[in-house]
Amino acid sequence: MLKKLTIEDVSVLREPLVSGRQSPNALGGTLVLAVFMQSLIYYLEYTVLGRMTNFPYKDQILTVHFWITVILVILSAIYAIPFIYKRSQKTQYLVTILVSQNAFTLSFYICGLFLVGENQEVSESSLLTFTMVTLSLGVLLFVATVIRFSNLLRKGKYRKGSKRDELRAKFETKSYIPAVVIGSTALLFITQFIIRTFNMADFEDIMLTFICFAIFYTMIFVLPEQLVILYCKFRFKSFNFDKRGYLDSEDSAKGRKL
Repeated sequence: MLKKLTIEDVSVLREPLVSGRQSPNALGGTLVLAVFMQSLIYYLEYTVLGRMTNFPYKDQILTVHFWITVILVILSAIYAIPFIYKRSQKTQYLVTILVSQNAFTLSFYICGLFLVGENQEVSESSLLTFTMVTLSLGVLLFVATVIRFSNLLRKGKYRKGSKRDELRAKFETKSYIPAVVIGSTALLFITQFIIRTFNMADFEDIMLTFICFAIFYTMIFVLPEQLVILYCKFRFKSFNFDKRGYLDSEDSAKGRKL
């Protein structure tokens, strides 16, 4: 599917690059913030939630996540340096994806699990079942989003000039249905579980848990687009910036591969 794409098929995906929101300089600044953000989130995950939860295998989870975070913090610091990211902007974009998924997808999912595990009365088997169900729904959401995104690309909905087309808007609305159904099912399941887990007096914990899982599923939903943009940066010259910091011309790079 992706091999058949031309630069015209993905021209709308260049807009964050054209606007400068995802330029190497902007991503470099984001990665500087990511160094502190990832460190802070893990600190809270370890010192606050990690000590209060009874979630099974919490020590192993925290250890694995610690080393993942350490590696990504180091990579964030490296690819925030202009001398490096100007020569490796594709790798910088990959690091940005990994960092965003670590800071928001993985971290908030672990925090949500640890919050649920704070209740002493919930058995380990129930917590493990809850984990498997929420992960399975996450995989289903990712697959549904990939299929939706592939259909949009195949039908030319990311071609320039079609973005505000009425038919495209209707198609996109319908294409959200599978993902919305899966996401709604996941959040309904989570809501029922945490209501049974917490007392109504623990309203703050209920809301925090719900927010953690909502962010988790939202980040899964945006991951396919991030990956397609990364693919385009490897394939099309016009998805990259020159040494002076200007985006390569779409017309001059049309049909050319890196």
